[in-house]
Amino acid sequence: MSADVWLPIPPDDIEGLPEGPGYHFWNGEEDFPADPADCVYYVVPYMKPLDVVLRPMPHLSSVEVVQTLSAGVDNVAPGLRHLRPGVRLCNARGVHEASTAELTLTLVLASLRGIPDFVRAQDKGEWRGGFRPSLADKNVLIVGYGSIGSAIEDRLVPFEVARVARVARSARTTERGPVHPLTELPALLPEADVVILSTPLDETTRHLADADFLARMKDGALLVNVARGPVVDTKALLAELETGRITAALDVTDPEPLPLGHPLWQAPGVLISPHVGGPTSAFLPRAKRLLVDQLTRYVNQEPLRNVILTTGSENA
Repeated sequence: MSADVWLPIPPDDIEGLPEGPGYHFWNGEEDFPADPADCVYYVVPYMKPLDVVLRPMPHLSSVEVVQTLSAGVDNVAPGLRHLRPGVRLCNARGVHEASTAELTLTLVLASLRGIPDFVRAQDKGEWRGGFRPSLADKNVLIVGYGSIGSAIEDRLVPFEVARVARVARSARTTERGPVHPLTELPALLPEADVVILSTPLDETTRHLADADFLARMKDGALLVNVARGPVVDTKALLAELETGRITAALDVTDPEPLPLGHPLWQAPGVLISPHVGGPTSAFLPRAKRLLVDQLTRYVNQEPLRNVILTTGSENA
Protein backbone atom coordinates (compact mmCIF):
# COMPACT_ATOMS: atom_id res chain seq x y z
CA MET A 1 0.00 0.00 0.00
CA SER A 2 1.26 3.48 -0.85
CA ALA A 3 0.86 6.52 1.39
CA ASP A 4 -1.06 8.94 -0.81
CA VAL A 5 -2.01 12.58 -0.35
CA TRP A 6 -4.99 13.93 -2.29
CA LEU A 7 -4.75 17.62 -3.13
CA PRO A 8 -7.33 19.89 -4.81
CA ILE A 9 -4.43 21.97 -6.16
CA PRO A 10 -2.02 20.37 -8.67
CA PRO A 11 1.04 19.28 -6.65
CA ASP A 12 3.41 20.71 -9.27
CA ASP A 13 1.90 24.14 -8.50
CA ILE A 14 2.81 23.91 -4.79
CA GLU A 15 6.44 24.71 -4.11
CA GLY A 16 8.02 23.07 -1.07
CA LEU A 17 5.91 19.93 -0.61
CA PRO A 18 7.88 17.40 1.44
CA GLU A 19 9.17 14.25 -0.20
CA GLY A 20 7.75 10.90 0.77
CA PRO A 21 4.02 10.71 0.05
CA GLY A 22 2.53 10.07 -3.36
CA TYR A 23 0.71 13.23 -4.37
CA HIS A 24 -2.50 13.06 -6.41
CA PHE A 25 -4.61 15.90 -7.75
CA TRP A 26 -8.35 15.58 -7.15
CA ASN A 27 -10.72 18.51 -7.19
CA GLY A 28 -14.04 16.70 -7.29
CA GLU A 29 -13.82 15.05 -10.69
CA GLU A 30 -15.95 11.98 -11.40
CA ASP A 31 -12.96 9.62 -11.46
CA PHE A 32 -10.70 9.26 -8.44
CA PRO A 33 -6.98 9.78 -9.15
CA ALA A 34 -5.98 6.65 -7.23
CA ASP A 35 -7.41 4.08 -4.82
CA PRO A 36 -9.04 6.01 -1.92
CA ALA A 37 -7.99 3.17 0.40
CA ASP A 38 -4.36 4.31 -0.05
CA CYS A 39 -5.06 7.94 0.88
CA VAL A 40 -3.59 8.93 4.24
CA TYR A 41 -4.11 12.69 3.95
CA TYR A 42 -7.29 13.98 2.28
CA VAL A 43 -7.42 17.69 1.44
CA VAL A 44 -11.05 18.50 0.78
CA PRO A 45 -11.88 20.28 -2.51
CA TYR A 46 -12.71 23.92 -1.85
CA MET A 47 -16.18 25.37 -2.49
CA LYS A 48 -17.52 22.12 -3.95
CA PRO A 49 -21.00 20.67 -3.28
CA LEU A 50 -21.53 18.47 -0.25
CA ASP A 51 -22.02 15.27 -2.25
CA VAL A 52 -18.70 15.84 -4.02
CA VAL A 53 -16.52 16.35 -0.94
CA LEU A 54 -18.16 13.44 0.89
CA ARG A 55 -17.95 10.92 -1.97
CA PRO A 56 -14.47 9.52 -1.16
CA MET A 57 -14.94 9.42 2.60
CA PRO A 58 -16.58 5.96 2.95
CA HIS A 59 -13.56 4.53 1.09
CA LEU A 60 -10.77 6.28 3.05
CA SER A 61 -9.90 3.24 5.14
CA SER A 62 -6.29 4.35 5.75
CA VAL A 63 -6.78 8.08 6.12
CA GLU A 64 -5.11 9.79 9.08
CA VAL A 65 -5.87 13.46 8.36
CA VAL A 66 -8.78 15.26 6.71
CA GLN A 67 -7.83 18.85 5.90
CA THR A 68 -10.34 21.47 4.82
CA LEU A 69 -9.39 24.63 2.98
CA SER A 70 -12.32 26.44 4.57
CA ALA A 71 -12.59 28.00 8.00
CA GLY A 72 -15.63 25.86 8.78
CA VAL A 73 -15.75 22.08 8.83
CA ASP A 74 -19.53 21.63 8.63
CA ASN A 75 -19.22 20.49 5.01
CA VAL A 76 -17.29 17.35 5.97
CA ALA A 77 -18.91 16.62 9.33
CA PRO A 78 -21.53 14.23 7.83
CA GLY A 79 -18.72 12.05 6.44
CA LEU A 80 -16.82 11.62 9.70
CA ARG A 81 -18.95 8.62 10.69
CA HIS A 82 -17.33 6.65 7.88
CA LEU A 83 -13.82 7.16 9.25
CA ARG A 84 -11.95 4.98 11.71
CA PRO A 85 -11.08 6.35 15.16
CA GLY A 86 -8.04 8.59 15.46
CA VAL A 87 -8.45 10.60 12.25
CA ARG A 88 -7.59 14.27 12.77
CA LEU A 89 -9.83 16.91 11.20
CA CYS A 90 -8.07 20.22 10.53
CA ASN A 91 -9.46 23.50 9.25
CA ALA A 92 -7.86 26.36 7.33
CA ARG A 93 -7.30 28.84 10.13
CA GLY A 94 -4.96 31.51 8.78
CA VAL A 95 -6.20 31.31 5.18
CA HIS A 96 -9.47 33.26 5.17
CA GLU A 97 -9.21 35.86 7.92
CA ALA A 98 -8.05 38.76 5.75
CA SER A 99 -10.45 38.26 2.85
CA THR A 100 -13.48 37.50 5.01
CA ALA A 101 -12.83 40.51 7.23
CA GLU A 102 -12.45 42.68 4.12
CA LEU A 103 -15.80 41.53 2.80
CA THR A 104 -17.44 42.03 6.19
CA LEU A 105 -16.40 45.67 6.27
CA THR A 106 -17.44 46.02 2.63
CA LEU A 107 -20.94 44.73 3.41
CA VAL A 108 -21.28 46.91 6.50
CA LEU A 109 -20.17 50.08 4.73
CA ALA A 110 -22.10 49.37 1.54
CA SER A 111 -25.28 48.72 3.50
CA LEU A 112 -25.00 51.72 5.80
CA ARG A 113 -23.95 54.19 3.09
CA GLY A 114 -26.52 52.95 0.57
CA ILE A 115 -24.13 51.78 -2.16
CA PRO A 116 -26.71 49.41 -3.75
CA ASP A 117 -29.09 52.35 -4.14
CA PHE A 118 -26.34 54.40 -5.77
CA VAL A 119 -25.59 51.61 -8.25
CA ARG A 120 -29.26 51.28 -9.17
CA ALA A 121 -29.48 55.04 -9.58
CA GLN A 122 -26.35 55.06 -11.76
CA ASP A 123 -27.92 52.43 -14.02
CA LYS A 124 -30.82 54.86 -14.54
CA GLY A 125 -28.65 57.96 -14.81
CA GLU A 126 -30.18 59.44 -11.66
CA TRP A 127 -28.41 61.62 -9.04
CA ARG A 128 -29.67 60.64 -5.57
CA GLY A 129 -28.04 62.49 -2.70
CA GLY A 130 -29.02 62.75 0.93
CA PHE A 131 -27.82 61.77 4.38
CA ARG A 132 -26.89 58.16 5.13
CA PRO A 133 -25.82 56.34 8.30
CA SER A 134 -22.11 56.25 9.09
CA LEU A 135 -20.18 53.44 10.72
CA ALA A 136 -18.51 56.02 12.95
CA ASP A 137 -20.00 56.19 16.44
CA LYS A 138 -21.93 52.92 16.02
CA ASN A 139 -22.00 50.05 18.52
CA VAL A 140 -20.89 46.80 16.85
CA LEU A 141 -21.52 43.30 18.17
CA ILE A 142 -19.38 40.43 16.81
CA VAL A 143 -20.97 37.03 17.42
CA GLY A 144 -18.27 34.41 16.97
CA TYR A 145 -14.92 35.74 18.15
CA GLY A 146 -12.39 33.33 16.69
CA SER A 147 -9.62 34.29 14.31
CA ILE A 148 -12.06 35.75 11.76
CA GLY A 149 -14.01 37.69 14.38
CA SER A 150 -10.74 39.10 15.69
CA ALA A 151 -9.64 40.05 12.15
CA ILE A 152 -12.95 41.86 11.67
CA GLU A 153 -12.36 43.90 14.82
CA ASP A 154 -8.84 44.75 13.58
CA ARG A 155 -10.43 46.39 10.56
CA LEU A 156 -13.15 48.14 12.55
CA VAL A 157 -10.65 50.08 14.65
CA PRO A 158 -9.87 52.87 12.12
CA PHE A 159 -13.59 53.58 11.59
CA GLU A 160 -14.05 55.18 15.02
CA VAL A 161 -16.87 52.95 16.16
CA ALA A 162 -18.22 53.75 19.60
CA ARG A 163 -17.89 50.24 20.98
CA VAL A 164 -17.20 46.66 19.94
CA ALA A 165 -18.79 43.88 21.97
CA ARG A 166 -17.53 40.33 21.46
CA VAL A 167 -19.39 37.05 21.94
CA ALA A 168 -18.12 33.46 21.79
CA ARG A 169 -19.09 30.09 23.21
CA SER A 170 -17.38 30.84 26.50
CA ALA A 171 -16.17 33.95 28.27
CA ARG A 172 -12.54 35.02 28.16
CA THR A 173 -10.42 38.15 28.19
CA THR A 174 -8.46 39.52 25.23
CA GLU A 175 -6.09 42.47 24.84
CA ARG A 176 -9.01 44.44 23.41
CA GLY A 177 -11.43 43.57 26.17
CA PRO A 178 -13.81 40.90 27.41
CA VAL A 179 -15.42 38.21 25.26
CA HIS A 180 -18.92 37.51 26.50
CA PRO A 181 -20.49 34.03 26.52
CA LEU A 182 -23.44 33.22 24.27
CA THR A 183 -25.70 33.31 27.32
CA GLU A 184 -25.26 37.10 27.45
CA LEU A 185 -26.46 37.67 23.88
CA PRO A 186 -30.02 38.66 24.88
CA ALA A 187 -28.69 41.57 26.93
CA LEU A 188 -26.17 42.70 24.28
CA LEU A 189 -28.38 42.62 21.19
CA PRO A 190 -30.55 45.66 22.02
CA GLU A 191 -27.44 47.85 22.32
CA ALA A 192 -25.93 47.00 18.92
CA ASP A 193 -26.32 49.08 15.76
CA VAL A 194 -24.49 46.43 13.71
CA VAL A 195 -24.56 42.70 14.52
CA ILE A 196 -21.93 40.59 12.72
CA LEU A 197 -22.24 36.80 12.65
CA SER A 198 -18.90 35.01 12.19
CA THR A 199 -19.51 31.88 14.25
CA PRO A 200 -18.97 28.28 13.09
CA LEU A 201 -22.07 26.28 12.20
CA ASP A 202 -22.97 23.37 14.45
CA GLU A 203 -26.05 22.25 16.32
CA THR A 204 -25.53 24.93 18.97
CA THR A 205 -25.45 27.77 16.43
CA ARG A 206 -27.99 26.53 13.86
CA HIS A 207 -30.76 29.16 13.78
CA LEU A 208 -28.94 31.12 16.48
CA ALA A 209 -30.39 34.23 14.85
CA ASP A 210 -34.00 33.13 15.28
CA ALA A 211 -37.17 35.18 15.76
CA ASP A 212 -36.32 35.98 19.39
CA PHE A 213 -32.73 37.00 18.51
CA LEU A 214 -33.93 39.27 15.71
CA ALA A 215 -36.72 40.78 17.81
CA ARG A 216 -34.12 41.85 20.39
CA MET A 217 -32.15 43.84 17.79
CA LYS A 218 -32.78 47.56 17.99
CA ASP A 219 -34.87 49.37 15.39
CA GLY A 220 -32.72 50.27 12.40
CA ALA A 221 -29.97 47.79 13.24
CA LEU A 222 -28.01 45.94 10.54
CA LEU A 223 -27.46 42.16 10.62
CA VAL A 224 -24.38 40.91 8.73
CA ASN A 225 -23.89 37.18 8.16
CA VAL A 226 -20.46 36.00 6.99
CA ALA A 227 -20.71 32.72 8.91
CA ARG A 228 -22.99 30.06 7.39
CA GLY A 229 -26.51 30.47 6.07
CA PRO A 230 -28.28 28.22 8.61
CA VAL A 231 -26.94 30.33 11.51
CA VAL A 232 -29.89 32.57 10.58
CA ASP A 233 -33.52 31.43 10.51
CA THR A 234 -34.42 32.65 7.01
CA LYS A 235 -38.17 32.67 7.64
CA ALA A 236 -37.75 34.78 10.79
CA LEU A 237 -35.36 37.15 9.00
CA LEU A 238 -37.79 37.64 6.13
CA ALA A 239 -40.54 38.52 8.58
CA GLU A 240 -38.38 41.25 10.14
CA LEU A 241 -37.13 42.57 6.80
CA GLU A 242 -40.68 42.91 5.47
CA THR A 243 -41.50 45.28 8.31
CA GLY A 244 -38.49 47.45 7.50
CA ARG A 245 -37.47 47.43 11.16
CA ILE A 246 -33.96 46.02 10.52
CA THR A 247 -31.72 45.54 7.48
CA ALA A 248 -29.34 42.74 6.52
CA ALA A 249 -26.21 42.03 4.52
CA LEU A 250 -25.73 38.35 3.73
CA ASP A 251 -22.72 36.63 2.18
CA VAL A 252 -24.30 33.27 3.04
CA THR A 253 -27.92 32.18 2.86
CA ASP A 254 -30.17 29.26 3.67
CA PRO A 255 -30.79 27.75 1.16
CA GLU A 256 -27.55 28.23 -0.74
CA PRO A 257 -27.14 28.95 -3.57
CA LEU A 258 -30.21 31.13 -3.23
CA PRO A 259 -32.62 29.89 -5.92
CA LEU A 260 -34.27 32.06 -8.52
CA GLY A 261 -37.48 33.53 -7.17
CA HIS A 262 -36.60 33.13 -3.50
CA PRO A 263 -38.20 35.97 -1.46
CA LEU A 264 -34.82 37.03 -0.03
CA TRP A 265 -33.84 38.36 -3.46
CA GLN A 266 -36.62 40.95 -3.33
CA ALA A 267 -36.80 41.56 0.42
CA PRO A 268 -36.45 45.24 1.39
CA GLY A 269 -33.24 46.35 3.04
CA VAL A 270 -31.10 43.33 2.19
CA LEU A 271 -27.74 43.18 0.38
CA ILE A 272 -26.68 39.73 -0.85
CA SER A 273 -23.24 38.59 -1.99
CA PRO A 274 -22.81 35.01 -3.30
CA HIS A 275 -20.57 33.46 -0.60
CA VAL A 276 -17.43 35.29 -1.68
CA GLY A 277 -15.77 35.91 1.68
CA GLY A 278 -13.03 33.36 0.99
CA PRO A 279 -12.49 33.03 -2.77
CA THR A 280 -10.19 35.96 -3.55
CA SER A 281 -6.64 36.42 -4.80
CA ALA A 282 -5.52 36.00 -1.18
CA PHE A 283 -6.77 32.41 -1.04
CA LEU A 284 -4.34 30.41 -3.17
CA PRO A 285 -0.99 31.61 -1.75
CA ARG A 286 -2.24 31.21 1.82
CA ALA A 287 -3.73 27.78 1.08
CA LYS A 288 -0.46 26.61 -0.44
CA ARG A 289 1.53 27.83 2.57
CA LEU A 290 -0.86 26.03 4.91
CA LEU A 291 -0.57 22.75 2.97
CA VAL A 292 3.22 22.86 2.83
CA ASP A 293 3.42 23.54 6.55
CA GLN A 294 0.87 20.89 7.50
CA LEU A 295 2.27 18.19 5.24
CA THR A 296 5.83 18.90 6.41
CA ARG A 297 4.60 18.46 9.97
CA TYR A 298 2.78 15.28 9.00
CA VAL A 299 5.78 13.72 7.26
CA ASN A 300 8.05 14.64 10.19
CA GLN A 301 5.48 13.34 12.69
CA GLU A 302 5.18 16.75 14.33
CA PRO A 303 1.96 18.15 15.82
CA LEU A 304 -0.43 19.47 13.19
CA ARG A 305 -1.98 22.92 13.36
CA ASN A 306 -5.70 23.66 13.39
CA VAL A 307 -6.88 20.28 14.71
CA ILE A 308 -10.61 20.70 15.31
CA LEU A 309 -11.34 17.17 16.48
CA THR A 310 -10.14 13.59 16.38
CA THR A 311 -12.61 10.90 15.40
CA GLY A 312 -13.54 8.52 18.16
CA SER A 313 -12.78 11.04 20.91
CA GLU A 314 -15.31 12.78 23.15
CA ASN A 315 -15.27 16.00 21.13
CA ALA A 316 -15.92 14.29 17.81
